[in-house]
Amino acid sequence: MLTGLSLRLRVFLIFAGLAAGLMAVLAAALLVAWRRLQAAGAEVSGEIAPHVISALAGAGAIGFFGALALVVWVWFLFDQNVARPIETLAGGLRTGAAPDADEGRYLADLAPAAREAAEARAQSAEALAEAVQRHVQELDREKAMLESVLSGISAVALMTDDGGRVMFFNGAAREALPGLVLGQPLSRHLRPAALDMAERRLAASPNGATELTVLTAAGQRLAGQIRAAGEGERVLVLRPPATLRRAEALESLRRHAAALVPMLEAAEDALPPEVGRAIHNEGAALIADLRGLDPAPAPMQVDAAALAASVEEAERGEIAALCLAGDGGALAVLFSDLARRLAASGRPARLDIVGDGDEARITLSWQGAALNMARLDEWLADAPDPDRPGESGAAIAAELGTGLWTEPQPGGGCIVMPLPASASACEIAPSLTYRPQLAGTGEALGELTCVVFDTETTGLDPSDRIVQIAGIRIMAGQPTGERFQTLVNPGRPIPPGSTQIHGITDAMVADAPDMTAALRAFQHFTEDAVLVAHNAPFDMGLLRAAATETGVAFPNRVLDTILLSAMVWGQAAPHGLDALAGRLGVTIPPELRHTAMGDAEATAQIFLRLIPALQAKGLTDLGAIRDEARRHRRLIEDANR
Repeated sequence: MLTGLSLRLRVFLIFAGLAAGLMAVLAAALLVAWRRLQAAGAEVSGEIAPHVISALAGAGAIGFFGALALVVWVWFLFDQNVARPIETLAGGLRTGAAPDADEGRYLADLAPAAREAAEARAQSAEALAEAVQRHVQELDREKAMLESVLSGISAVALMTDDGGRVMFFNGAAREALPGLVLGQPLSRHLRPAALDMAERRLAASPNGATELTVLTAAGQRLAGQIRAAGEGERVLVLRPPATLRRAEALESLRRHAAALVPMLEAAEDALPPEVGRAIHNEGAALIADLRGLDPAPAPMQVDAAALAASVEEAERGEIAALCLAGDGGALAVLFSDLARRLAASGRPARLDIVGDGDEARITLSWQGAALNMARLDEWLADAPDPDRPGESGAAIAAELGTGLWTEPQPGGGCIVMPLPASASACEIAPSLTYRPQLAGTGEALGELTCVVFDTETTGLDPSDRIVQIAGIRIMAGQPTGERFQTLVNPGRPIPPGSTQIHGITDAMVADAPDMTAALRAFQHFTEDAVLVAHNAPFDMGLLRAAATETGVAFPNRVLDTILLSAMVWGQAAPHGLDALAGRLGVTIPPELRHTAMGDAEATAQIFLRLIPALQAKGLTDLGAIRDEARRHRRLIEDANR
């Protein structure tokens, strides 16, 4: 029954029971003495003398208050010198922090044993770290090389997990997709229609890759490939519009040069020899320079089986083993749209892709009324792809370098499109091989996606304003390297006393974002994450107070390092940021103390070091933390709503 209570509370209840027992024994003794006196008085004179009653009452009062005072005094000594030090030592054992020399001095060998255990744990951890260090250094070197290469390439490189969340991205991806952060669905940044279509092609692709054309949320077009990597992971390498335009310009220059040089060579005989040789040399140099420039992007291609798998509303017919030259996404959207229109007009269609020499013949055939070209042209005049607004089906066909027409057949008709094709499998160059740790999605502390944050303000009252906010993103117990930091214009003067603490002046925030812009950006950074703060009720109170003005809400779940510390060391231990940092070996540079990023960094390190101690105590998930927090309401309120 008492297993859920803290040690100090259990000790208090024991002494309270002892005091109650002593009072009961004393009362029983007084009662027995009273009755005996009554019996003796009745035998002698019939009544008890008043001085006897007074003496008995005085002795009872002395005994009662004396025993109570003695029990309280002994309890206080036991609490201060036994129960509280044991609770502190237990927290130290769970975190590996060695207790101070004067802690537990009345506990005989327990305190020295705890210090020795902490030192032995530290030595074991150091030895293990040294044993692993050589391997880690090699992995870090390879990782740094890979990140250096990927961060410098112009192509957008992304990796998603089996839930479509971003696991990796490079600098080009950050520029092309503003606001991109780890752990968020890629569909928030790329329009999902083309991604869904590519997934269907990918499922049927024999080599686990397919070409992709997609629009960003801002309407920019990207083209490249998507490749399966592992169990559900996807790697995307896309070319931004600037790269496409550059490649097209280079290809145009090559064509012009290829046409111009033969013409100049043909005119050499009509020119002076020196001029002819100069023209010939310059023409050769032009061709050589153009060949040395970046090659044009490889033509897009799609496997016939993958294309058939992504065409909706059409029965699958004969599908030859062919590699088609063209954008698989555009083809799938175009034929899906035509199949839907045929079905809606009472012509359920069958898709066939057959080879014809170096071409493929893609047909949608049906039984029933024929379809004239005028009706097909009407259908092709509409835009079938939501990711290509304003681009008609006819324009997509022209971009693919082909066309569509109708043909009659016995009992029905068909729509035909020819495309260049080869009988070999599509060969798509390998993409990235980088495989970061897959972040968890559960409630366990070690799987959470968190943002540890801190604010600097104009003061300490709930009505004060934020002047700086910073956050650090953590996934699966590891910092991701993503950071958010901004000064905030509070819309009012910063008091000199506050500036003396955090060093932020009115001049520094004069051109900073206002509260609405800053909190909206921070909301995007923290979306779907658990917020972690030191003294969270204060920081969350500021964010929630600003919601009426900014319209920016933070419904995130919240963890408070003060409450987490109390769960490990008990409420009696000091839980300030500096005290926790000292206890856990976290160094806060003096110049970064009382800055939003400096305090957030210290809080993040404290939080990561508290996780193993909480897990060792059986507090392994948010539900257990939430239940335990209710027992510490006297220390600090829970910032969760």
